[in-house]
Amino acid sequence: MIQAKNISKKYGSTEVLNIPQLDIPKGQSFGLVGNNGAGKTTLFNLLLDLIRPTTGSIENHNVVVNKSEDWKIFTGSFIDESFLIGYLTPEEYFDFIGDLRGMNKADVQAFLSQFDDFFNGEILGKKKYLRDLSKGNQKKAGIIAAMMGNPQVVILDEPFANLDPTTQFRLKSIIKKLTENNEVTVLVSSHDLSHVNEVCKRIVVLDKGNVVNDIQTSPETLKELESYFSA
Repeated sequence: MIQAKNISKKYGSTEVLNIPQLDIPKGQSFGLVGNNGAGKTTLFNLLLDLIRPTTGSIENHNVVVNKSEDWKIFTGSFIDESFLIGYLTPEEYFDFIGDLRGMNKADVQAFLSQFDDFFNGEILGKKKYLRDLSKGNQKKAGIIAAMMGNPQVVILDEPFANLDPTTQFRLKSIIKKLTENNEVTVLVSSHDLSHVNEVCKRIVVLDKGNVVNDIQTSPETLKELESYFSA
């Protein structure tokens, strides 16, 4: 369970986020949509204690994220390429993350073997540093690293951006598989309404830092979202 209570963020006199209450149950596939400046990345940064709230608190499985680091043990995330270590190769980076997650090299290799199609021969064995990969391939590495070690919570900010159509399709399959047993809570933000509608059972719409809609997805959800954003 993730709970945000009276959470707000201000920069000077400008308020960029104001959410009185937001509860995300364990095992839910949760989508966050909104225009640029809506507060999506701000919320995720607060969830990951990358920035501190002006008011309120966020709990991740009963851990207040800005008062303890215990939530890091069971939470995986990828926001952008700053989460990577550019001077490492993908293999070195996966081994590093695996070690943090209590995985040995054999565990890491077994885990990575599940994603051969997703990597499409462009990540492993290329003798390239992460910083030298394309934006799309950096994103592939970061997304898979976020899923290492059987996390209970996975947070992905704009995971479909910079990915080609085939990789987007494969990523949707990965996210669906991750959430099929309702044990892993997955939070996804995206500008692509169809992608988030396809992989998330619940979608929250942010506008200028405020929750303006909270939808349990159905066959009509995409039309509802398209109608809202085209108005």
